[in-house]
Amino acid sequence: MAAVQWHSRARRYESELQSCGLEVAPVEFSDYHPLKSITVTDSKSRKGARKGSTSSSSSSSSSVAPDPLSSMLDGTDPLSMFAAASASESPLTLSQSRKRREDEVGVDFEPWSSKRGEILARFTTTEKLSINLFMGSDKGKAPSLASSAVSEKVRTRLEELDDLEEGSQRELLNLSQQDYVNRIEELNQSLKEAWASDQKVKALKIVIQCSKLLSDTAVIQFYPSKFVLITDILDTFGRLVYERIWFMCSDPRPLPDSFTADEVNDTAKETCLNWFFKIASIRELIPRLYVEVALLKCNRFLTKCGIQETVPRFTAMIRGIGDPLVAVYARAYLCRIGMEVAPHLKDSLNKNFFDLLGTFRQIHGDSVQNQLVLQRVEIPVYLTLYSPAIHWILQCVSYRAPEVHYHPTMTDPSPPNRSRSRVQASV
Repeated sequence: MAAVQWHSRARRYESELQSCGLEVAPVEFSDYHPLKSITVTDSKSRKGARKGSTSSSSSSSSSVAPDPLSSMLDGTDPLSMFAAASASESPLTLSQSRKRREDEVGVDFEPWSSKRGEILARFTTTEKLSINLFMGSDKGKAPSLASSAVSEKVRTRLEELDDLEEGSQRELLNLSQQDYVNRIEELNQSLKEAWASDQKVKALKIVIQCSKLLSDTAVIQFYPSKFVLITDILDTFGRLVYERIWFMCSDPRPLPDSFTADEVNDTAKETCLNWFFKIASIRELIPRLYVEVALLKCNRFLTKCGIQETVPRFTAMIRGIGDPLVAVYARAYLCRIGMEVAPHLKDSLNKNFFDLLGTFRQIHGDSVQNQLVLQRVEIPVYLTLYSPAIHWILQCVSYRAPEVHYHPTMTDPSPPNRSRSRVQASV
């Protein structure tokens, strides 16, 4: 038997290597990222297929779960969107938005309306009150069309204001606290009716009469509540005057909220100046101060820096009020209107606070002591009357104030005195 010799099969290694390798597909660099989702397609040939039959293939695809970091490729992640929005804003827009935030009071500031009810409920009295009520006169009516000359109108209106201050009043005595409140509410309603009937001078007379009541401390325990009631009328008057002038600027299109004095027409400016001229004719300090503070916002119609220049003048005017209790509530009203109109004017608010500290030494003066003896009011009770005004002024001073403002405010450089420590203890 012949021997069988086995020979190895000749192999082509290069062709086998190419057949077993992965299929190469062209991939653009911009479409490839290791974090991006990948789809894999796997093709398998059926084994054991009969000879001559067409081999069939089955393909299956599996997708990898999308990764949240892959969204950065198409710019939909939050950081990319925020960066794009910031880049689209011009530097002017950013400065305007920053200034708008400084000029507005946020929801974290406790409004005066939340304190109003507490003050009225806390400071009450059983003593009889009095009120000077303007009953009106024929001169209080609007001027007739016959006197159409401007000079005649001005002269007539000045005579009407003189008639008010020369004694066309009636004093109501022996009013209970509820009667007093009802009378003040009647005056507020009369103000609205006079304004609606185009009797602007009569409306101003009512406001002047009510402002004069804030100089009366005959029933001193009721003064904080009286301040709340009277300033409601002042707020109504200030809103009516501002809306009237604003509507005069709305022709042919309304003014934006962030308007400037350059956008105000001459007719509206003249009307605004006319109101300030009328107020300047008021002889007494307290009513002139309160009425002009109520119209502080109207300075926007005149000049760009009108409010910034006017607030320091009001601060200096309050220093002329002799009664420390009357002065502290005048400062509280100035701070309240100032926070509504220009809350960024912190320097003026700080000056009001230090002026307040300077008036405490007057508590031990003869004028205040004689008044307390006459009304049989003890010093501790008297000091509690300051607390609503002091609380409000401190809230205005501290609101969004930089840290540099806290140190000089809370650590007064002047030496302490007994009256100041008592007031701080009562507050």
